[in-house]
This record gives sequence, C-alpha cells and structure tokens, in this order.
Amino acid sequence: MIVDNALWNSLPVPALLLGPDDVIIDSNPAAESFLNLSAKSLVGSNIWEKVMIDAPLEEPYARARDFSSSLFVNDVDVGSGERAPMQCNIQFAPLQGQDGVMLMMISPREIASRMTQNSHSGKAAKSAIGMAEMLAHEIKNPLAGITGAAQLLSMGLPTEDQEMTDLIVDECRRIVKLLEQVEQFGNLRPPLLKPVNIHDVLDRARQSASVGVAAHMMFIEDYDPSLPHTLADSDQLLQVVLNLIKNAAEAGGPGGSIRLRTFYDASLRVRRMDGTHARLPLQIEVVDDGPGLPPDIAADVFEPFVSGRENGTGLGLALVSKLVGDVGGWISVDSVPGKTVFRISLPLAPKETNDDGKEDS
Repeated sequence: MIVDNALWNSLPVPALLLGPDDVIIDSNPAAESFLNLSAKSLVGSNIWEKVMIDAPLEEPYARARDFSSSLFVNDVDVGSGERAPMQCNIQFAPLQGQDGVMLMMISPREIASRMTQNSHSGKAAKSAIGMAEMLAHEIKNPLAGITGAAQLLSMGLPTEDQEMTDLIVDECRRIVKLLEQVEQFGNLRPPLLKPVNIHDVLDRARQSASVGVAAHMMFIEDYDPSLPHTLADSDQLLQVVLNLIKNAAEAGGPGGSIRLRTFYDASLRVRRMDGTHARLPLQIEVVDDGPGLPPDIAADVFEPFVSGRENGTGLGLALVSKLVGDVGGWISVDSVPGKTVFRISLPLAPKETNDDGKEDS
C-alpha cells in the first residue's frame, strides 16, 4: 500500500492513485461507491477507459504528471459505464516520494454542498475536516525536503539549466499555500465573541491591503459612522475582510477601485436551521469594478474547490463563509460585469456588553 491504509479508506471523497502509465493502481471505498465499480475492476485499468470525464484532460494531465505539478478542474461531468455522469470538481496532485504516481480526487458537487451545509454541527463534516488537516500536514513535510533539495541542486547548475529546479521550488511553494488554506479548516476553535467596532476592523484591513495585495487599487470608504458594535471575533472578522479585499484586488486591474461600505438594514433577517429567525442589521460590503464572476459558478462560490481563476484553490471564499457563519452572520454575493458586491450581514452586540459602556441605540 503506497499510502496509509486507514487514512486512504477514511477519505470522504472518491480518490484514485494513478501510475506513470495512466493505469489505476489503487482506489478508495468512496471511489468504488461513486463509480459503482469494484476495486478489482478498477485496478490495472486505464483511467481514461474506466472514468468518463466530459473534458479533454489527457494532455493537461500528462504535462502535470511529467512536471510533478498539480491540476485543478472545476465543473465537469464525471461518470463510468456503470453510473450516470455527475457534475464534479477534480484535483490531480503528485504523490511525494513516488515517481510519476498521481493522486486523483473527485469532489461531486452535491457532496461538497452537503458537507458545507453541515460543517458547523455535523460530526461527519468535522471528521472530514480533521482528515483534510492531517493529510495536509503529512504532505507539507516531504514538500519542505523537496524544496530544499531543489534549491541545493540549483546551486551547482549553470544558469540555463536552473529552469527546472526553479519550477520545482515554485510548484512546491504553491502547493504549500494550498495546504495551509486546507489546514485552516481544521481549526475548530470557536470564535471569541466580543463587541467589535466594524470600522476599526475595516481600517486595519484597508491599511494592510493597501501596502500589499491591493497596492494597485484605489480604496473608497463609504461608512455609516453611527453603526453600533457587532458581536464577533475581531481577528476572524479581519481575516474575512482581508480575504474579500484580496479577492477584489485579484479581480480588478491597475487603476481599479475597491469600495468599503457599511450601513444599517433593520429588515434583514435569516432563517436558522432550527426554524428560528436571526436579526442581522449590520452590513459590510466589499465592492470591486472587475469583470464579475463567471455565471456558471456565481451560485456556488462559497463551496470548497469552486474557483473562477485558473488553478485557483476555491478555498478562500469557503473559509470566509465558514467564519461568518460561525458568528451567526450571513454572506452573499451579487455580481455583474463591472461590479461585484460581497455583503456580510452581522448581528448586534448585546446592549449591556458594549466595551465603551454605552448602550446601542
């Protein structure tokens, strides 16, 4: 067994191990169930003959395998001769320490949606999150060794031959960033709820982003200074706003703008899973003037592994949604070409707990 047997069998998504010759060398129980094929019929078969994918992936996959890089494909139909196609996201990644062996993970969209809906309370989702965190941790260790070895090799190579070692280092660093995002989902620490001044958080996020990821953008502040405090975790709320600003900065080009807007909406209520309604009057909007979200993913941008960018991880907005949901808030998006609005709706802090000693009006 190339990977740990217990870990492999516990993976909540269908997964296959592919050899250098595109032959399936192992399948986990979730893959057998999803494809409606036994391990005996899968192992030893050509992947492109057993798994039907409605996309021309043979050439991009071959390049990813040859260069030991990752490949992400969103919104494709996947099926087999024994089951009807289902829309899925697919990830291919090199298995460290195994030359030419690739890990293929299939994320059926209905499974991803179900896991997202249950992520705050379902034991199965927490188990999946823990498994992802453990897998990410185990992959990061050999990646560090590969990066160091590539850097040492490059020191003894002529300049014209360093392109391949530079590629190895760059790809390893990109995978590490992805794994770090995955690991964030494993942080199940409940938010530390305290009264928070929304504008303090927005100012910190703007100052940080304006000298970093959004240095090429112009910020416009459109605040309602009379807003009372919200009940939230200030560090997690800062992370949410920074992620949304980063998303807006990547969508907009040089000379573009990001509008940070706050206002009060007394009518906004959302229905909880238990049938009760939550009042969420405090509104934060992050608005960019980029090209807008692709229409085919606009409804699913908060689901894991859904991304509108080539090789995007699709984890940033999923994490944002989780953090907002953990404090009882709500996040939504409205996007057309030239204007994308992410809106965070938050609850009021209890009147008696405002840290300035005053009651909310």
